[in-house]
Amino acid sequence: MTLPKGMLQAMYHQTGVSQYDGNPLIEALPPILDRTQLKDGLSGKVTLRPNDIYLGAQTRIHVISQLLDSFFQPLSRHIELESKLSVLLRQGYVGRNLANGDLNTHIQNGYERVMQGDLGVFRFEHVESTAKSMAFIGCSGSGKTSSLNRILATYPQLLYHEKYNFTQIVFLKIDCPHDGSLKSLCHNFFREIDAILGTNYVRRYVEKRHGVETLIAMMAHTANTHAIGLLVIDEIQHLSVKRSGGSERMLNFFVTLVNEISVPVVMVGTPKAKPVFELDLRSARRGAGFGSILWEPLSRPSPEQEVSRSEWGAFTNQLWKYQWLTKAAPVISDELRETWYDLSQGIMDVVIKLFVLSQIRAVVTRIERITPELMKRVYEDELKPIHPMIDALRSGDITKIARYSDLTIPDVDRKILELSNLLQSHQENIDVVAKYRGNEQAIRLHNMLVDTGYNSDLLEPLINKAFADHPQMLIRDLMPLILTWYQNAGTEKPKPTTPKAQSIKKTEWHTLDSDDLRFLHSQAANDVDIHKSLQQAGLLFDSEQWINSFR
Repeated sequence: MTLPKGMLQAMYHQTGVSQYDGNPLIEALPPILDRTQLKDGLSGKVTLRPNDIYLGAQTRIHVISQLLDSFFQPLSRHIELESKLSVLLRQGYVGRNLANGDLNTHIQNGYERVMQGDLGVFRFEHVESTAKSMAFIGCSGSGKTSSLNRILATYPQLLYHEKYNFTQIVFLKIDCPHDGSLKSLCHNFFREIDAILGTNYVRRYVEKRHGVETLIAMMAHTANTHAIGLLVIDEIQHLSVKRSGGSERMLNFFVTLVNEISVPVVMVGTPKAKPVFELDLRSARRGAGFGSILWEPLSRPSPEQEVSRSEWGAFTNQLWKYQWLTKAAPVISDELRETWYDLSQGIMDVVIKLFVLSQIRAVVTRIERITPELMKRVYEDELKPIHPMIDALRSGDITKIARYSDLTIPDVDRKILELSNLLQSHQENIDVVAKYRGNEQAIRLHNMLVDTGYNSDLLEPLINKAFADHPQMLIRDLMPLILTWYQNAGTEKPKPTTPKAQSIKKTEWHTLDSDDLRFLHSQAANDVDIHKSLQQAGLLFDSEQWINSFR
């Protein structure tokens, strides 16, 4: 039998948990992963080839940009999240066994509710729901959605059980509607089912004027008909208390989803969804909660803590490896890491985007390394929209932080495109500067000849020869000489000459090696900073220490 795209044939294996044995819906799931296997499965796949640092600038921008989507470093918080989702998913199937008839009972009772329009009725003896709910809270940019997507990707979404002629939906992820109503949320449920199965639930249920209670009954029947293992509702903060009939009604909606649909529900959102989450966490009498996970930004390591053993250190050390810059430092300096944290406040999305934009800026400006000053300029120029959020986090004021909890990260793709276009528009100028080793007169002469239509590979050796043979001549005198050589190039090619060594202009000092005194000077704002940089580089003699050594 040929299965539809995205659907896999169910294959069964022992789970090692007696409660799960004999349940095809659980035995067909991938084995429970240990910590090492989970880290390998979640890690991002970024190709890092040493020779890529010598690619053209435009190409490197594309290579660097892959970090935005492909880089993922599993941390302890990801292990905790996967563990909870794994338990939620499997425990939710305990009360819906495809082999012993429990699932059929749920399906039949769901059908009765749809037919009678009453969520409380059941035809057969009511089977107790083993489903639980969980709240997953974190500020914008903390990696909630991307982490969930990676964890869910370790499971097949659709499984076909040939023995039972049954299609299982392992997980279903839907977004809260922007209009904030519970009815629209129900509609999104059916739209997503249709999208993955090719069914017509939208036409059967959504296009008719059903109330929320009736829609929940239909959701329960549909969820059990396809044995949905986990329902993830993202962006829960979009729900409107006013449009949904109040906080209590919203809570009742989610508790009904869990108890009547018998499907574990994970509610994902920012602290703005506080009214729903607080009610759910306080209502122990509901018996539906599986706790909550609160994701805060990565914390700054304490002075006595070894940085490499902290989550911040592990995350930045791993990310630092992915550089395509010719003068990149092998390790992160303490000053740079401190600057990086200060500008991102540990929000992982900002950390990555700041790193990517800094690399691209380093390519465009030809500095070819990331420095604290460069990162500060990128933050000021490219990330203005998040300054209020970062300032609030930096202040530690809870009321300010709550005010900006939903602030979105700016469109980095657009920023990358702008930098790419800037590089494209100046690429010829950059190449010309390299050809003539910063000789401004030679560059000017080159541009004048190109503007008059003499654009050829012959220009570089001809101009270099002219300046080498006649260093005292003015441009106006050199131009006719070069044009004569240019016109006679077909019969007599000028002998290549070694161009005269040129001094590096002060405006180009930022392109020199990191240990060059001129580079250190280019990174300092004033004499005090220069002195500090030289001290950090170990280039100043400590006379006071030397004198004290004789006492």
